[in-house]
Amino acid sequence: MTTQRSLTQHLITWSLSALLIVWVGFIVLAYRTGIHEADELTDGHLASVARLQLVQNTATQPLANMWDKSPGRPDLKNHDYQRSLSVVVWDAGGRVLSRNGDAPLPPFTLSESFETLQLGSPPVAWRAFSRWDGPTQQKKVMVLLSVSERDDLAQDIAEQMAEPGFWLLPFTALALGLAIRRGLQPLYALSRDVDALDIRQPSPLGNSYPQQELRAVADSINTLVDRYHTVLKRERELTDELAHELRTPLTSITLQARALRTPAAEADRQAMLARLERDALSAGQVLSDLLALARASRTELVERGQALDLDTIARNVVAEFAQMAHRSGHQLALSSPGPFPLTGHPVLLSLALRNLIENALSHTPGGTRVEVQLDPDAGWLQVCDDAAQSVARALSATGIENDPTVSALGLGLGHRVVQKIAVVHGGGFEQVTPPTGYQRCYRLVFKTANPQG
Repeated sequence: MTTQRSLTQHLITWSLSALLIVWVGFIVLAYRTGIHEADELTDGHLASVARLQLVQNTATQPLANMWDKSPGRPDLKNHDYQRSLSVVVWDAGGRVLSRNGDAPLPPFTLSESFETLQLGSPPVAWRAFSRWDGPTQQKKVMVLLSVSERDDLAQDIAEQMAEPGFWLLPFTALALGLAIRRGLQPLYALSRDVDALDIRQPSPLGNSYPQQELRAVADSINTLVDRYHTVLKRERELTDELAHELRTPLTSITLQARALRTPAAEADRQAMLARLERDALSAGQVLSDLLALARASRTELVERGQALDLDTIARNVVAEFAQMAHRSGHQLALSSPGPFPLTGHPVLLSLALRNLIENALSHTPGGTRVEVQLDPDAGWLQVCDDAAQSVARALSATGIENDPTVSALGLGLGHRVVQKIAVVHGGGFEQVTPPTGYQRCYRLVFKTANPQG
């Protein structure tokens, strides 16, 4: 069973992940900056001490003797940034004039710069800065600091710079989580309203969503609910009508079946069998129309229209009925100027056109001309025939002119299917004045047609 994830947890997880990446980068940058600044600080300290040593007056007594006699004061070294510096002063010949500090005596050289020396036994790294007193080079000063003390200072400064980041992360994560939860409150409200929505009752969502995104979602849900109730209402009406129409042939089938059990003349028996067959076909036609209406309703509810060419669909459907028209002696034709671009459902449009052509072929006598006409500029399709009183003659020829079921199927329910498909495509279905040479014409008008310019 798949565990349902929370959108709040999803957003918090991703936000904290991004925050953690930024936080790690900040900590690393702060630490490296602290190390670098500590190195710069100690080097600057060395240079400052050397300069102070050079500008002071030279004492008559070597400074080393006075400093060496001074008692140590370890209690004075109690500041975090205080470090033990060693100072060595040479004359131009390399003789040590003064020396102070714990650093071993470094070798005398004429160069002056920052450098790292290995002094003592075993060797220990010392950071040193040396400088002459001027162009005359009468006195040279070197100031030294243990590299380990320098690294300790750098470590301390780096930690002090990075430490706020460790406190910042949990507080920022807490504030971010609370902000996300507060910001998603409108979404929680919409979720509760959707959960409480009863699709059996036409009560759309309210207008309490000022956010543009949520308002769009609420409008889409309301549109879907309205479409659902519209389709449901139509289906109830059509189901009642179809149930009523289906009751007549079923009742007739029952009566004819009972009558066949009683003795009767052969002619009456054959008539009852023919009537039973017609009633069964009528019931089958009602069921076929019911399935067609159900398909149209489902398509309207869950499927989106697609770009299509109605001219191509009409040509294919007319080709399907060509053999049937030939057997019945009808003349079936298509009149179309060319492509008929449309946004719709090709299966439903084929169903509607098949229904109209089949009605025209089934309820007109042989020799009737049936023509499918398309007008892309006006956005309509129509099926016309030239048989005057075609339905009456067809019913009269079969001897069932008083059969209400066949009449309803020929002129009512089949056309209701076409009407339903027209509504799905935002258009209409109507009987119109036939063009010259025709007696009857049914037209599908498409308001969503896209005529070529």
